[in-house]
Amino acid sequence: MSLILYLIRHSRHTLLIAIVTSIISGLSSAGLVALINQALGASRQTLGELGLKFLALSVLVLVTRALSSTLFMRLGQSAKATLRMDTIRRIGDASYQNLEKQGASRALSVLTDDLDTIVVFFVSLPQLAMQGAVIAGCFAYLGYLSWQILLFALVTVLIGSLGFHLAHSRAEFHLRTSRRREDDLVRHFRALFDGAKELKLHRARKAAFIDDTLATNVEAVRVQRTRGYVLYAAAASWGSFIFFAFIGCVLFVLTRFYPVSNHVMSGYAVIFLYMIMPIEGLLSALPTISSAKVAIERINAMHADLPPENTLPAKPSASFDSIVLEHVTHRYYREREDEIFTLGPIDLAFKPGELVYLIGGNGSGKTTLAKMIAGLYAPEGGRILLNGAPVDEAARDIYRQHFAVVFSDFFLFDSLLGMKLEGLDRDAKALLEALHLDHKVTIEHGVFSTTELSQGQRKRLALLVAYLEDRPFYIFDEWAADQDPVFKEVFYRRMLPDLRAKGKAVLVITHDDRYFHLADRYVKLDYGRLVEQGIGAALRHQHV
Repeated sequence: MSLILYLIRHSRHTLLIAIVTSIISGLSSAGLVALINQALGASRQTLGELGLKFLALSVLVLVTRALSSTLFMRLGQSAKATLRMDTIRRIGDASYQNLEKQGASRALSVLTDDLDTIVVFFVSLPQLAMQGAVIAGCFAYLGYLSWQILLFALVTVLIGSLGFHLAHSRAEFHLRTSRRREDDLVRHFRALFDGAKELKLHRARKAAFIDDTLATNVEAVRVQRTRGYVLYAAAASWGSFIFFAFIGCVLFVLTRFYPVSNHVMSGYAVIFLYMIMPIEGLLSALPTISSAKVAIERINAMHADLPPENTLPAKPSASFDSIVLEHVTHRYYREREDEIFTLGPIDLAFKPGELVYLIGGNGSGKTTLAKMIAGLYAPEGGRILLNGAPVDEAARDIYRQHFAVVFSDFFLFDSLLGMKLEGLDRDAKALLEALHLDHKVTIEHGVFSTTELSQGQRKRLALLVAYLEDRPFYIFDEWAADQDPVFKEVFYRRMLPDLRAKGKAVLVITHDDRYFHLADRYVKLDYGRLVEQGIGAALRHQHV
């Protein structure tokens, strides 16, 4: 939903009041100029009446300005919160594949910088509306004093607008380009923290990253932004020049052809002087409009790139009879090898109460296959069947709810979100003890006391979360890779058989060949192809 549509549909009354009060404030300010001009030539008897009018208009300007500013600020924060939640929900409803393509940097930039730009625009709106109304009121008063002067003013405004538009268009181009470059900057900023270990261990790498990569991008953004704002300044200066040229032509040229009285001439002078600040303020505030326009374009573009998945409202089943992959394929680009990797075609079947090991070398496609089995990737060829029914796009979200997964690059939330179960804390504490984490972590009302743990301990905490989810299908991606030998034994010889005994289907991606024989069945991948499968006992004395 665009920002304008949101305002019109949900805040039309507030927006209308804010605009009207801003215009009233601006016109009242222009009225003060007219009263000042009248007072300059008024008699002693009329000064009292003019003074009361001046006081009333001053109070009106004060009240309407404060009211319009307050309303626009509330509108700005409301629009920011609504757009932020709309973007967050769009991210939450998008497919995992689209999220991977989109990347976090662009979304973070939209959720912070672009939305703040919109708030700045709303904060400046009262001034834009009031100053525009002041200028309109002053022009109206000019027309009242002399229609010839008003006509000349309109011609001058037209000439000034053409030059302003040219500079403004180029400035907007540079501003839009700089915003795209900042997406790369956000990505590099994340790498500065995520890759801190690697940078500290390699001085030349750190120097190259900071002095070349980051510095180059920072300088590129600086250059683009500077060009944009210099052009905005040039546009504003051009507007001021045209205005002063207009004043000079009126005072020193036109008045020679159209003689006017001293009262009218003083009116010109007062109006011209009073209009300088509103015009300069209006021109200097125009970049906020362009910035907000670019921000809205970026928000809408990101929303367009993250279409929501079609989902069914039905609840997932607590169990399943079979999950079958028929000739499924998936293709993706591997940056390191600079090639398109093809997984499949794969034919597999899973049933409850079965422990399956997925084995194979690094880069063979095991994690990709696991993501496809779990419904995070949609097969580009073939199909997945749940209980004999094809899993289409609308049913994929329901299908995913059958899985509890701990990936090798898992993310650990600091609370048991979405789990409102009786005795949740009690069950979690029992698992903390079984996983030897009770001396590190406590849990109250579903919230962990800390997640600042070693990688192995964090994986155990992720395993605890998966256990509590109690899904019919469990997938573990190299879970034991960061565990000490004691916990490897517990994981392979006790935890996995316990899940199988509860009727869970379990898929384990592993390189621990000493435990391969414990599987009911193993599946081996090699460069995206299913090359071997059989019973786990056959691998008792074989290293794969």
